[in-house]
Amino acid sequence: MCEFVSWIEKDGRCYFLTSADLASKRGKQLIKYCENDDDLVGHGAIRWFYGEFKGGQDRECTDFSSPNNFPREIVTAMLEGKFRGMGLPLAALNRTARAKYEEIEQPALAKYKETRQLALAKYEEIEQLAWAKYKEIEQPVLAKYEEIEQLAWAKYEETRQPAWAKYEEIEQLALAKYKEIRQLAWAKYEEIEQLAWAKYEEIQQPAWAKYEEIEQPALAKYEEIQQPAWAKYEEIRQPALAKYKEIQQPAWAKYEEIEQPALAKYEEIRHRIFWDIFKDRANRIEAWRI
Repeated sequence: MCEFVSWIEKDGRCYFLTSADLASKRGKQLIKYCENDDDLVGHGAIRWFYGEFKGGQDRECTDFSSPNNFPREIVTAMLEGKFRGMGLPLAALNRTARAKYEEIEQPALAKYKETRQLALAKYEEIEQLAWAKYKEIEQPVLAKYEEIEQLAWAKYEETRQPAWAKYEEIEQLALAKYKEIRQLAWAKYEEIEQLAWAKYEEIQQPAWAKYEEIEQPALAKYEEIQQPAWAKYEEIRQPALAKYKEIQQPAWAKYEEIEQPALAKYEEIRHRIFWDIFKDRANRIEAWRI
């Protein structure tokens, strides 16, 4: 993910986005296109905004200790407050100004967290009751399914294991014979190895076919028992899950209805405070007093 500030250098021009760009018609389309606000400061967003152009050099820098780390156009945009709402280069503030910023920002953050916690507690209270109800229905059904499935699997394994052991007994003898011939005939390896391998397959393939002749009906029998048991489990579980979601989703929507405006308010406060403080050159570190 790209960081603030990002820009693209191409043909002697510096491409980047400002808050005014995001507020424009094209910018609103970009916000809808990106979905995630974090992507709005990235190179992909810049390219999309300027017509999805190709090429150029992607650049980004998060070191705000000096304006020398950025192109002249970005420095000018920062000094003019054109990045409001997009990033907070706190390192550009001096110690006194930083303290002034935190004096307002910290209570705003505390207020947001308080609102979020109350809303989250309410959501969790509703969600946990709904989940407990779902589990109350789902767990006995799952236990019943597992009881049936495990018995069916045990029956399948009871049939399959002797068949597999018989196959391995034949296959291992055939493989040992193959290795014996191959090792003795290493000098004439290719000539004899092919014959030996053919001999191995002559024994192994019928043995595998015999194994599958026993194993496949046993597997079919297992599935004959397992699949209706699973269908029965799903028949009960799915309505229970739907009932859980019927309660959980409105509760989550209610949480977001409270939390999102609170977060937006906090973000608005801290961005406004920072850029209001930053525009006064006396609040900036020495390098940014230009």
